[in-house]
Amino acid sequence: MWLRRVPAAIAAARSYATGGEGRQLLLRQLFEAASCTYTYLLADARSGDAVIIDPVLEAAPRDERLLRELGLRLRYAVNTHCHADHVTGSGVLRRGLGCRSVISRASGARADLLLAEGDELRFGAFALRARASPGHTPGCLTLVLDDESMAFTGDALLIRGCGRTDFQGGCARTLYHSVHEKIFTLPDSCLVYPAHDYTGQTVSTVGEERRLNPRLTLSPDAFVRLMEGLGLPRPHMMDIAVPANLRCGIQDDVD
Repeated sequence: MWLRRVPAAIAAARSYATGGEGRQLLLRQLFEAASCTYTYLLADARSGDAVIIDPVLEAAPRDERLLRELGLRLRYAVNTHCHADHVTGSGVLRRGLGCRSVISRASGARADLLLAEGDELRFGAFALRARASPGHTPGCLTLVLDDESMAFTGDALLIRGCGRTDFQGGCARTLYHSVHEKIFTLPDSCLVYPAHDYTGQTVSTVGEERRLNPRLTLSPDAFVRLMEGLGLPRPHMMDIAVPANLRCGIQDDVD
C-alpha cells in the first residue's frame, strides 16, 4: 500500500513561544511507517526537560539518538493508551535514558506513573494535563498542553476520524461523549495531534474537527450505528502488542 511508503521519520520541527514570558517549546513530530504511528517529542528549550508521547519499539533507537543530539533530558515516556498495533518503546527509553514510563490508571497496565483525570506531567516551564477520553479503550488519555494550544489525542480523535471501538473494551457511545466533552470543549484554535494518520495529514484543530469530522458530527445514535458496522480486520499485532504494552516497560524483558 502507498501508505507504507511514507518516510520513516517526519522531522516536523517547530518552536513556539507560548503561555508565558520567555517560555519556548520544542516540538518534534516523528513517524513510524509500519503502524502509521506518530510519536511526539516535546521539550522546554531552555531547561532541556522533555516528554515523549507514544514511542514505538522499532523507532526507539531513533528517538534516543535525537534526544541525545539535542541535549535533552527525557523525563517521561507516555503512552496515550494500551496500543494494539505496535509495541511501545517506553521500556527501551526507560532503560537507556532513565525516564519514567507513564500510562493511564484506567488502562490496567503497569508503569512507573499512572495518570488520572486532571493529573499533570511537568517538564521545565511546561505541563501536560491529562483528560480521560475513553471509548477506543477504557484507558485512553488526551494530553493537553497547559495553555490549551495543543492536544495529543491518541486514538480517541484522529484527523477526520476516530479510533475503532470493537475490541479492547471499546464503546462507541463512550467515545462519542469523550470527544465531545473532553476534546471539543477546548478552544477552536487548539492544535490536534493524533497517534495515527493513514492519509498523510499531520495536524488538525479542534475547530476543524468539530465542524468537519464526518463521524463525530453525526448524532450519538448515528455514530454508534456507523462504528458498529465498520467490520474492520483484527490488528495483526494485537496478540503481541497488548500483553507487552500492559507491562509498559516495567519488566526488563519487555521493550
